[in-house]
Amino acid sequence: MFNVFYFFTLKKINTIIIVLILLLLSAKQTVNAAKTSLEGKVTNKATGETIVGAYIYIPDLKTGAVSSIDGTYKIDNLPQIKMLVKVSLVGYKTIIETVDLSVTTNKNFTLEESIIDINEVLVTGITKSTELKRNPVPIVSIDSREMDRSINTNIIDAIAKLPGVNAVTTGPNISKPFIRGLGYNRVLTLFDGIRQEGQQWGNEHGIEVDQNAVDRVEVIKGPASLMYGSDALAGVINLLPALPAPEGKIEGSVMANYQSNNGLYASSASMAGNMNGIIWGMRFSHKEASNYRNKYDGRVYGTSFNETDANGYIGINRYWGYSHLNFSVYDDAQSVPDGSRDSLTRKFTRQINEADTVRPIVSTEQLNSYKIPVIYQRIQHYRIYSTNNFILGSSKLTFNLGYQQNVRREFNHPLAPDIAGLFLSLQTCTYDLNYFLPEWNDWITTMGVNGMYQWNTNKGTAFIIPDYILFDLGPFVHTKKTFGKLDVAAGIRCDQRVFNSNDMYVKTNPATGFDMQTILPDTIGSSHIFSSHKHIFNGFSGSVGATYNFSDNFLLKINIARGFRAPTISELSANGVHPGTTIYQLGNADFRPEFSLQEDIGLCFSTEHISGSVELFNNDIQNYIYNQKVLNKQGGDSIVVPGNQTFRFSAARARLWGGEFSIDVHPHPLDWLHFENALSVVYAANKGVGGIAVTDSEKYLPQIPPVHSRSELRADIHKKWKCFSSIYFKLDMEWYAAQNRVYLAYNTESPTPGYILFDAGFGTDVLSKSGKKLVSLHLLGSNITNVAYQSHLSRLKYFEPYPVNGSGHSGIYNMGRNISIKLIVPLNIRE
Repeated sequence: MFNVFYFFTLKKINTIIIVLILLLLSAKQTVNAAKTSLEGKVTNKATGETIVGAYIYIPDLKTGAVSSIDGTYKIDNLPQIKMLVKVSLVGYKTIIETVDLSVTTNKNFTLEESIIDINEVLVTGITKSTELKRNPVPIVSIDSREMDRSINTNIIDAIAKLPGVNAVTTGPNISKPFIRGLGYNRVLTLFDGIRQEGQQWGNEHGIEVDQNAVDRVEVIKGPASLMYGSDALAGVINLLPALPAPEGKIEGSVMANYQSNNGLYASSASMAGNMNGIIWGMRFSHKEASNYRNKYDGRVYGTSFNETDANGYIGINRYWGYSHLNFSVYDDAQSVPDGSRDSLTRKFTRQINEADTVRPIVSTEQLNSYKIPVIYQRIQHYRIYSTNNFILGSSKLTFNLGYQQNVRREFNHPLAPDIAGLFLSLQTCTYDLNYFLPEWNDWITTMGVNGMYQWNTNKGTAFIIPDYILFDLGPFVHTKKTFGKLDVAAGIRCDQRVFNSNDMYVKTNPATGFDMQTILPDTIGSSHIFSSHKHIFNGFSGSVGATYNFSDNFLLKINIARGFRAPTISELSANGVHPGTTIYQLGNADFRPEFSLQEDIGLCFSTEHISGSVELFNNDIQNYIYNQKVLNKQGGDSIVVPGNQTFRFSAARARLWGGEFSIDVHPHPLDWLHFENALSVVYAANKGVGGIAVTDSEKYLPQIPPVHSRSELRADIHKKWKCFSSIYFKLDMEWYAAQNRVYLAYNTESPTPGYILFDAGFGTDVLSKSGKKLVSLHLLGSNITNVAYQSHLSRLKYFEPYPVNGSGHSGIYNMGRNISIKLIVPLNIRE
């Protein structure tokens, strides 16, 4: 079966390659030979004084310049076409303007001081860089400046406080993103526009990206299947690295961070340069931590980690476009908690033999240690990709090609610590080709195709999914036009995803005593645990939306989108113990694709001292797949393998609805004072199957975040005081309502009490006598009142061998008080 699949897959790939070669040859012949430059001066609108340090950036070319001491700038090697130009500086209103470079070579900009700036340039879910206020799709973003002002130990935690965004967690370094109540393979994570593939159906590992390599994050809140195909049904999280260094500069930074709760030590160093359009950059990061603690559990055994990362790129920027080559390495050794405790003392215990008949109590020395225990997982992720942008006269061609390998090993044999239980090697090739047609009557139209070729192999002693090969292909068309104050956009896409899995046989390895995979014809005495299957999933998706800007300060957005998601290999074929989760997982080979229809409406407004937004959504999903616990005939937990609860995937119709509300106040004349507030609401209902009414215990969906709000009172003092500048003080309050709308059937979920958390922080830049920044300092505290709480989306809440224990507490609680100090030293090698 694989051979036939290989043939048709290779035939498709060869066709794509031929088309790409023809397009690239065409590009070589039609690249506009004319080039130009853009120069000018940046000044203060109120005073007329020149502004130093403003960044003039052209997103679609990934090139730009910084205004010098006299306010002047110059960007060379530009094509003679219309390009979007962004001019930004902290404390000023961002300018976003389309400049026709065929007629304009000199352009001055005047920046207006502002405490509110709601506009931004977006690059996610659209065919070319677009202003936020002209994009009908609901989207939210956060940059490194904001992320540095909060405590986090991974990139998903850093964005989980955004309205509409949450995370399913398994301790401090394992977080899965959720958007408006949907997660796992319904949320597509990108790094620099390249899809991240790392067994994201799994619970017990996070996103394999160095958080220090992320400069900005854009989040699409709703179906983005039009641009990205399957797995973007709930939305997209695009992790964007830092922009290339301005022309003629070599710069970098060194970061050091310590956190008190788990003794985390983190460091990162970067360097980047740009010489005559030849750009390069590199970053190395490391972090390690002991077990975290809270006032009920003390230190939580099995939550230490040790992570090392490296990233780099090299490329060329020219008037005809750019071509960049990027690589990254991610290596995380992560302890695996199982929640086992001594029944009398409630102290944590640890596994010491395969039979697991006796468990000693974990010593204080082991709880405080940074050493990773023998029961742990190791995730390694290797990625290399190329991004290319070719200007073809009045049109454009982009082509991105990537390869990544995810090696996931879960070590669960205490007397054979070098033998992995679960050992999965996932390799993925991704492609993304877009052709931007010349503008016709102001219509901007793009045709594209993207997808991936993926293969997974088992090499361990535990087998939850079979070996498989996947190929998908998705052509699309997208168009948009501006009619004065009205912007409209629409598109359609067709997807096909093919899964092929082979028979799998397992027998005992006589050398180790553990199971091993056997291959035909050597299957005598083997167990046939997976049968061969071929699944083909097809689906249409699309969207249509509009934005109306009543004025520069008030706009209305409306969007309707249809999403598509093919079932994952786990949902289709799982049949085995999932190490690290205490779950025996069962799949269903008869699942059909999920289809969603989401309607969005949003209002945004801003004045000199107040801004706010209201975003409402309704999402109906067909064939919604969810996980539920399996009970035995007596009503207790069904146990296939001792020590593991049995779960089976099921499907039903579902509806999710809610919205996000925000209001930010900057009272006059205290322009330095900010009072920012956001409220997120998601409700979900299980609509059942075939019109059959669901029971009260099944009427909700699992893993839906509670209603929650976040308020921040912050003082931003931009004026220099002695050797300090950019001083800030802040106090945050997060309120989480009780979540009683839970999936009670089969004891799958339980209600979660509400709680309130307080965070605080202080930061400043320290300057030299000449005004040069020497270091940025951030002193932060999270959960400063040391509240004992359980997040409704924490998996550790259910890690409890003795639910009725007399203590009044069940499961593992989240992290207690945590104090962080972070230092960032900028490096300017060549200014």
